[in-house]
Amino acid sequence: MQLSVFQYAMVNQSVMLNFTQVTCESVKPIIQFFMSNFFPLYRTQSSDFITRYIHRISQTRNHTALKKLHAHLLTSALLFTSPHFHAILIISYAKCLPQHKLHTLTNFFKCMKPNSELPFNVLISDLCRNGLNFLALKTLSFMHCSGVSIDTYALCSSLTAASSIQDVSFGREIHAHVAKSGWCSSVFVGSALIDFYAKSLLIGDADRVFDEMPLRNTVCANALLSGYSDAKLWAEGVELIRKMPALSLEYDHFTLSAALRACAGLAAVELGRQVHGYLIRSVYDVGSDVFLLSSLIEMYGKCGMVAKAWRVFNFVGKGEGKRDVVMWTSLLGVYGRNGYYKQVIELFKDMLMEGISPDGVAFVTVISACAYTGQLQLGVEYFESMQLEFSLKPGPEHYSCLVDLLCRAGELGKAWKLVDEMLNKGDTSCTVPMWGALLNACKDHGDLELGRLAAQRALELNPHNDGIYVLLSNLYARFGMWDEINHLRELMKEKGLRKDVAYSRIEVTD
Repeated sequence: MQLSVFQYAMVNQSVMLNFTQVTCESVKPIIQFFMSNFFPLYRTQSSDFITRYIHRISQTRNHTALKKLHAHLLTSALLFTSPHFHAILIISYAKCLPQHKLHTLTNFFKCMKPNSELPFNVLISDLCRNGLNFLALKTLSFMHCSGVSIDTYALCSSLTAASSIQDVSFGREIHAHVAKSGWCSSVFVGSALIDFYAKSLLIGDADRVFDEMPLRNTVCANALLSGYSDAKLWAEGVELIRKMPALSLEYDHFTLSAALRACAGLAAVELGRQVHGYLIRSVYDVGSDVFLLSSLIEMYGKCGMVAKAWRVFNFVGKGEGKRDVVMWTSLLGVYGRNGYYKQVIELFKDMLMEGISPDGVAFVTVISACAYTGQLQLGVEYFESMQLEFSLKPGPEHYSCLVDLLCRAGELGKAWKLVDEMLNKGDTSCTVPMWGALLNACKDHGDLELGRLAAQRALELNPHNDGIYVLLSNLYARFGMWDEINHLRELMKEKGLRKDVAYSRIEVTD
């Protein structure tokens, strides 16, 4: 019997609507009916049906039903019609099985063709995409032990998995295999290795891989620049950017963004202006690249040139898709960092009038601005609007800003009540900055007991936070408790804590 496309769609919809009632007994007859009627003519659609069916079983965590479906796919040979079936089944087993029983998946690998790397490559990629990075690495180990050829696809995906779970040891083993198997000449593997070491903050190793590569491209340089940026090695990043033309490497948008971040980190406004001029000359329709313009706005803002940042923002102009939330958030951050708190609030209102929905970062900036300008009611309204109007769940940073807002307004009782309610609810949003804000307010308003309690809670979360010790010492100094201060100093010495010395950067020109 062959059914029409309309009948196929109706049956498919009916089955999908009843997915929530998946049982062990329902698996085999559904698949048999579907395959016998539709598979000859609608092979692609049938594969999609099986895929969705497996996904729903994994959502219901019905391990027994999944095993029965697996057995039917195996006995009917449907399992071998697509390499994606292997990946989907293993991902579903990983979701259904307890963590300590995942070793049983090794038996599944043995059913796959050990002489072909294609299904394993698909499997590693799908596992990485679903966040099962440790299983992706296990798959690579199985390939190596079974003598399956490991190509660049498997190596690059596995290095991504290793960097995601910070497994430096496994990543080094992959690097050793790359060196032995001769894949060092591949720019794809080389880029993946640089990215792995950079994300692990092993910048020296990333440098060596880059220097030893016989062939390089812009992607390799960008991966290294990303590592320099994460490690705040701004000078090294600028040096690499300057060397790229000599290495026959072209600048792309990511390179220019990295250059602007390095200029911001070094407060090198003249170099930043040069980068600005270069991108105007070389980038077609620069006004449409919001991420590049956001980097430019932040560069000028961190160099203290707020008016210049505003001109860059204004250069884009109004219009659909031009000034998005990224650009608005960057501009709000520029004004907030430079102390223009009233302008932050006005800009936030302009953003709302322009129909832009703010993100969590924008709310942090505007609530902090309300705290510095003493606008308690407005700050509370913005905080409450996150969930009521924009469906954003406040995070620890938003609660810290709210506590700071209450404390700066002298409402220590309300601030403590808020924190106490969060603790009673078992909320994990109570962070060191939140307790620090409360401690600082206690210092300003002379509340010794509450300040001690705030310091104790903060040090329970992070015993090595030197800022909390300094705030507590200042609180004791207000009350002339010199013995307590000496005790804190001895305690900091015992723990090897030292307050970081503040510094500023300036650019000296002729």
